[in-house]
Amino acid sequence: MTHYIAACLTLLMGGCATYQLAPLELNGSKGLSIDAVQANLSRETRAIDRPWLKPAVIDLSQPLDLEAIAVIAVVANPDLRAMRLRAGVSDAQLFSARLAPDPTLSLGVSKVIAGPDSLLDLANALVLDINALRTRGARIAVARAQAAQVHLDLAWAEWQTAGQARIQAVRIEGLERINALAEASYQTNAGLLDRAMAAVGRGDLNPDQVQAARLSAYAAQQQFRTSQRDLTTARFELMRLLGLPPGTSLVLAPIALPQAPPSADLLLAVALKQRSDLLALQAGYTSQEAAVRLAILNQFPTLSLTANANRDSAGNRLLGPAVDFTLPLWNRNRGNIAMERASRAALNAEYDGRIFQTRAQIAAAVAGIGIARAQRDAVLKGLPKLENFAMATARAAERGDLAPAIAQTSAQSLRDQTTILDQTTQDVEEQMIALELLTGTRRETWP
Repeated sequence: MTHYIAACLTLLMGGCATYQLAPLELNGSKGLSIDAVQANLSRETRAIDRPWLKPAVIDLSQPLDLEAIAVIAVVANPDLRAMRLRAGVSDAQLFSARLAPDPTLSLGVSKVIAGPDSLLDLANALVLDINALRTRGARIAVARAQAAQVHLDLAWAEWQTAGQARIQAVRIEGLERINALAEASYQTNAGLLDRAMAAVGRGDLNPDQVQAARLSAYAAQQQFRTSQRDLTTARFELMRLLGLPPGTSLVLAPIALPQAPPSADLLLAVALKQRSDLLALQAGYTSQEAAVRLAILNQFPTLSLTANANRDSAGNRLLGPAVDFTLPLWNRNRGNIAMERASRAALNAEYDGRIFQTRAQIAAAVAGIGIARAQRDAVLKGLPKLENFAMATARAAERGDLAPAIAQTSAQSLRDQTTILDQTTQDVEEQMIALELLTGTRRETWP
């Protein structure tokens, strides 16, 4: 008998999992080699499978368009990598919910120490949890909806991360143009200040004129420093979103100005169908519906079935079933039912609130794009006149017909308006990508 039990236990243990050590890499060196990153990107970007992304061959040494930026962000962002691994936990929970409960085997031996009987008293019981089988369907429904919600949340995080990376790329392109203009303005005003200081030393200018030149040079210097800081911040933020080592040099392809978006009502209809965070909330509500059903099922008596097999000390062999169940007299799982129903009501309100927020954000984004485009058009309308005036004053200054300061002031006015043009263009491009993020799909699919 002992050998039989040992053989059975050995057979059962043969299918069990084994432990393997997986040490944590404390130096965090993964992904820091640009060569390793390029090799991984070349492999992973060819196999990417997303409804809004196409497989691509990425070469970091070549100009990258917004599509390539989005692909790199999805496959290489370290936070998204961690989220994809965490999504496996919900899949494992669904796998666990599908498994049937294991029976419980109990063995007991009692020795007669006084009395006429000489045999050992043996007691065996095989217990099966019937309640786990009764609620299996509800538990599977909860786990399935939770897994769907996790994967939809992951899809939303990928969409948001890719969009933020594209926004940073647009921002970098705009800030590079603005920074070049700010540097030219600073150099011009610094030159004017130097000449003013030399003139006041000769007595050709009064101190008030020098003070005005100094303030203009200081303002231009501050603007140049601010644009440098903003550009550096945007570059580092793009590297973080792309999962690339800091200081990686990227060349960005030119970006075309997008067309005006459709109405906010049309875009809201698109968002309700396409936004994966709204679909995730729907999956969460489905999971909570199943949780309410499971709590109601658990108010009924919990059942366990036991098969007892005994041999007493006199040699009598006994066999019989036993049923254990709770009596639903006072508790009846009413507390859990109340909590699950309250959670369901909260999820319903959260979904309504998310839709209200989406409607407001889309309307604000459409209005903001309209304002930025109107400002850009106004600058474009007056820009040719400023260009002609700046060229005319520059030629007159070369001939000696005008003071150089007047020509430089005209050139500065042109740079100021060009800076506004670049800023409004950047605003339009950024807000269009933000509007894509709000609708949950690319602008090519908008009605």
